[in-house]
Amino acid sequence: MRQQAVIGIGEERGGRLTLPFAWLAGTFLAERSRWPLWLPVLLGLGIAGYFAMPLEPPFWAGASALLAIGVLARLAGPDGLARLMAIALATMALGFAAAQLRTATIGTVMLEKRVGPAVLQGRVIEMEARTGDWRLTVDQASLGRLEAGKTPRRLRFTARSVPPDLRLGNIIRVRAVLRPPPGPAAPGAFDFQRHAFFEGIGGVGYAVGAVERIAESEALSAGFWVAVDEMRRQVTARIRAAVPGEAGSVAAALITGDRAAIDEQTLQAMRDSGLAHLLSISGLHMTLVAGTVFFALRFLLALTPLALRWPIKKWAAALALLAAGFYLLLSGTTIPTQRAFVMTGLVFIAVLIDRVAISFRLIAWAAALVLLVLPESMLGPSFQMSFAAVLMLIAFYEANRDRLISPRGAGPLRWAGLYMLGLVITSVLATIGTTPFSAYHFNQVAVYGTAANMVAVPLTGIWVMPLGVLALLLMPLGLESWALVPMGWGIEGIIATGSEVAAWPGAVLAVPAVPDVALAMVSLGGLWLLLWRRTWRHAAVPVIVLGMAAPWLPGLAEHPVLLVDEEGRLVALRALKEAPASGLLFSSGLAARFTGDVWLRRETQERRRLMPRQGSGEQQGLACDGL
Repeated sequence: MRQQAVIGIGEERGGRLTLPFAWLAGTFLAERSRWPLWLPVLLGLGIAGYFAMPLEPPFWAGASALLAIGVLARLAGPDGLARLMAIALATMALGFAAAQLRTATIGTVMLEKRVGPAVLQGRVIEMEARTGDWRLTVDQASLGRLEAGKTPRRLRFTARSVPPDLRLGNIIRVRAVLRPPPGPAAPGAFDFQRHAFFEGIGGVGYAVGAVERIAESEALSAGFWVAVDEMRRQVTARIRAAVPGEAGSVAAALITGDRAAIDEQTLQAMRDSGLAHLLSISGLHMTLVAGTVFFALRFLLALTPLALRWPIKKWAAALALLAAGFYLLLSGTTIPTQRAFVMTGLVFIAVLIDRVAISFRLIAWAAALVLLVLPESMLGPSFQMSFAAVLMLIAFYEANRDRLISPRGAGPLRWAGLYMLGLVITSVLATIGTTPFSAYHFNQVAVYGTAANMVAVPLTGIWVMPLGVLALLLMPLGLESWALVPMGWGIEGIIATGSEVAAWPGAVLAVPAVPDVALAMVSLGGLWLLLWRRTWRHAAVPVIVLGMAAPWLPGLAEHPVLLVDEEGRLVALRALKEAPASGLLFSSGLAARFTGDVWLRRETQERRRLMPRQGSGEQQGLACDGL
């Protein structure tokens, strides 16, 4: 009946459209089992619609749209295209409403203008040691003579040094200069102001005096999070003591998330070789830690008589879930690690309730959960790259499941070979899946990233992270060096791989600013290709190719004619094509360094070329005709 109802719509049109429409309707109905996979996609479209609006909509807009479309879905009847369309629109409205509700509940008060130097007093809730300075975040803040109603809930600033006994929860006082978080440096660039808003940070700045610790806040200092922070500090110190040098700094980053001591040269080499993702704790690290615990426990339990009478697989899954939770705390509970924990946790929960642990449905529910709770995360590179990589992996696993599952009774060499193959495939597919988003957010692509990851990811999965887990288990006994020293050898291999690949000719491809429409084409095209099963999914290939080529296509590429930084210190004007020097010409060679670097990167321009000081604009090839 449902197929007849939908195909009947095409028959009403008559003529040439009947057969193609009937084929599309039949194919769509044949993919019925895949419809739920589009739930997070529709939520994402609603969220994107909200954030694309130039002004904040009325507070009732999202809820009203959701209610109205829900009523239409109810009136549409149990079957037919109208009901499906109403459900799809309702899901999009739900995404819109979730984003609007999240914005309203955050309600971050932002500074209206620069304040200071003024006395800032507040409670320390975050501390991050960086190369040459510290970054502190405080709440319960008072700032000079600023009214309480205009003082942001949280403020973030940098300081050259802090008292050695400073801990989370301490009350500090310092003279500082604060200003509103800056907006995007260029149209389409990263919006730090929006990012700060959703973190509850209403002002950023720097200290102009010494940070003074004046009191402790019992509400936080005696609490759970202070104990966790102290544990992270001690673990980091013991790691660096056991593994000195750059390898120890990277080991600390992999275990506790502390990247402060990593040398800038190493960071740049890892970026240029496509290995930077290994330094930021994400889904890969969470999976490796939890997976190491799961398989090790299951193997050990299988050696005992317990395996004959008890569900040891579920026992291992439960303990692996606890290990993932501990790793979440130890690594700093950042938003990316929280999301990785949710995804990993759903896998082990599926094992506990006897469901398929790796499936598109699982990832769809995980994505929907993240989007409903943290809708703003959809706009960030972490969410996009994580789910792109996972989708690629699950699509491959789904298509090759029978080949990848080792038969019962297979020897250890077969299992080891499959594990090694899985890590290599993981590195290749993840690199392919994340490349478009790397180009969009960072304006560069690591050309040899696949080759570097084929070496570094297996080394991380087979050697580095398992030894990191073992080091944590040995740490209470004071024997962590037994695992950390060989872990350092593996890390040195990863660093050497990154440095070598980064030195290859043409290792980095600079990509011009990628239009939003191009990212949408690649994203939706990729989803169409991966989520459907039938041949119509291949229609997405030309859409993806066009989206990938968009930065170099005249009709789609974005090239602003005139750029002015938000404080008016720097101006850049695009020279005409027939001008002696094409590209952007700058009003200053030094002003607004960060903003200027963003403009250069988005234009793939190596250095600032200054505007001519003599002659007319027409003679020098300068004009604003494109405005």
